[in-house]
Amino acid sequence: MPHGPASSSVSGSDEALEIQSSVAMIRRLVGFDTTSRASNLALIHAVRDHLAAHGVPATLIHNAEGSKANLVATVGPAVEGGVVLSGHTDVVPVDGQAWDSDPFTLTERGGRLYGRGTADMKSFSAIALALVPEMVAAGLKRPIHLALSYDEEVGCLGAPSIIAEMARTVPTPAAVIIGEPTGMKVVGTHKGIRVYQVDITGLESHSAHADRAVSAVMTAAELIHWLGERARERAAAPVPGSLFDPPYSTITAEVIKGGTAHNIISKACSFVWSVRDVPEDDTDALEAAFHAQADAMQAAMRRIAPETGIRIARLANVPAFRREADSDADRLVRRLTGDNTTGAVSFAAEAGQFQQAGYSTIMCGPGFIDQAHQPNEFIAIDQVRAGASFLRGLIAHLSA
Repeated sequence: MPHGPASSSVSGSDEALEIQSSVAMIRRLVGFDTTSRASNLALIHAVRDHLAAHGVPATLIHNAEGSKANLVATVGPAVEGGVVLSGHTDVVPVDGQAWDSDPFTLTERGGRLYGRGTADMKSFSAIALALVPEMVAAGLKRPIHLALSYDEEVGCLGAPSIIAEMARTVPTPAAVIIGEPTGMKVVGTHKGIRVYQVDITGLESHSAHADRAVSAVMTAAELIHWLGERARERAAAPVPGSLFDPPYSTITAEVIKGGTAHNIISKACSFVWSVRDVPEDDTDALEAAFHAQADAMQAAMRRIAPETGIRIARLANVPAFRREADSDADRLVRRLTGDNTTGAVSFAAEAGQFQQAGYSTIMCGPGFIDQAHQPNEFIAIDQVRAGASFLRGLIAHLSA
């Protein structure tokens, strides 16, 4: 359940009347703990009820377990040429972080709104929801579609079912706007990400007889070393003219667990690795090469003990978002923001998934990624104001 509202001079100040409803909705959404490991249904049901109160029906798309849901809703006529506003509802954990206030209670300090998800990325969705009454009153000629997803933070797992639902029920939109925190700048490309878990089964023995055993930890170390070599190859050959920082794919192993004691050859070891790929990279080839390396090592292991082995599972596969200069979405958002720069971000998002499905897609939203995932995450009130102004411009555009 959400925490109670925090007092805020923002909502009471005359100069902030234009964002009063947006701040109130940010407070409401932040109040739901939608950490990816938990359900987002309380938030989704609250959004559904908010939309229904303004005569806007919503469709919920549940995960296989029924514990989470996406939401898709249309404001305006069921015609082509509308705009999708896409945001994810889940947030990253606060465990072990030193917060100065309750992360699930919106708190204002010094022109900033603090709380988990304020930057990444409940504020964009909250501003859009707060403006639903204005959308309804505007007499839209082309619709605004709201698309809220689950489990973006753990691999963009919810977006595919949203895209399938849109393809089935939503007249083809002119643009999809992913409201990730870009400081209201236009971002036309992001890196992809693939995540893998590797489980190694070795053969135990006393460490004095390593020749009779197969060390799962040593096998993992050899595979991680192989990944390190591939990472160094990419770092040594950056993509010419790339907008990314860094301008190449990165390959990292982030988690490893294994072994029992220094005097026991390890029977089990698992690790997780990922590649954050630039659009020019061939991640299929990298994956195939990793499997070939693992297969060769497994063959050597099984010559000692047939019961040993290496199992590889892909946990996430988010395509890179490739720049499409002068696309419908690009032109629209540049017109509304006045931004003529070319942006790129190294984090992965749902833009690549929408683009891969054939939608003209762009990223633009309030807040900055530097504040995301941090203790004392915040969004500046000026960014909320800029986001509300942007969406009011979109309403006017679609009402013309």
